Amino acid sequence: QALKFKVLIKNKKVGTLEQSLLRMDDDYRGEAGEVSDSDAPSDSEDTDDTFPIQRSRSPSKRKADRRSSPLPQKKAKVKKSKIALALSDLVVYTKSQKFVSFEYSLQHQAVFENNSIGESQARKFVRLSAREFISHTARFITRIYPKGSRMTSSNYNPQEFWNVGCQMVALNFQTPGTQMELQDGKFLDNGGCGYVLKPEFLRDRNTTFTPRNVGGHSKPMSLSIRLISGHQLPPSSMSKTNKADPKVQIEIYGVPEDQARKKSSVIKSNALCPKWNETFSFHIQVPELAMIRFCVEDEVSLASNEFLGQYTLPVTSLNTGYRNIPLISKDGIKLESASLFAHVWYY
Repeated sequence: QALKFKVLIKNKKVGTLEQSLLRMDDDYRGEAGEVSDSDAPSDSEDTDDTFPIQRSRSPSKRKADRRSSPLPQKKAKVKKSKIALALSDLVVYTKSQKFVSFEYSLQHQAVFENNSIGESQARKFVRLSAREFISHTARFITRIYPKGSRMTSSNYNPQEFWNVGCQMVALNFQTPGTQMELQDGKFLDNGGCGYVLKPEFLRDRNTTFTPRNVGGHSKPMSLSIRLISGHQLPPSSMSKTNKADPKVQIEIYGVPEDQARKKSSVIKSNALCPKWNETFSFHIQVPELAMIRFCVEDEVSLASNEFLGQYTLPVTSLNTGYRNIPLISKDGIKLESASLFAHVWYY
């Protein structure tokens, strides 16, 4: 509540908060301080930059390594970088701290320090130690970032990391697609302010919840959606007569047990006012984490479809009754007058 309307600067910091306060009255423009970061190799191949690290060796080099006798292990290099004091002093609640392990953070990390973890290492934690991961994210702000080998700026599914309470799931915003649609839809909740409160079971440090074992945290929802019609859907770019053969996919993203996808029938040559009158039912175990996506496609052939529009939002943001569902283009722009008409009901 106290941080409303404030901007939090996440960065490395020189010294302590007390030292920053002592510098408040000093004129230190242009000055910089050094921060050191252990450069020990991690288990993950992810790097928090644009380019991947080249780790491959030639076959002859690998053979030579096997023949050579083991050498004493070198000490971890200490990498030093300079931070402008003016920037450093803006960092209060979100000081970047190198991630070592969950145990290390539990013993040594302060609440205002937060970690960045690469997607490959984070995915391994989700699979092998989800409970410890959730306990960590209940204590510390945790950021996930795409691996450096994504040379085309592709994206991972952010849902798997929201499921374990990660607060900052970084994506390549320049790349449209389902992943960015989930990102935009997630933050439609709470007025699109950029902050969404996690469910209580992801804020409890002693929680027993994991995405694959929801246990007593399940509050099942039966959701029924009657897809009635479409209105002024975008025409297919492949059609000479500006028509389309539209169909609708309704998808649920959430914990593994809740993942679901259902498809409507195809309405031939009618993008202006197609009528479906089809009902789709979903049983959702953890609605607090679930997202629903309505995707309209043109069936070009049995093997390929053309994207026409979509709308994604949290399941808990659905209202019951007759609803007009707006459609958004691949580039995230609202398609004026294009919509779906549906009846939503759940208990």
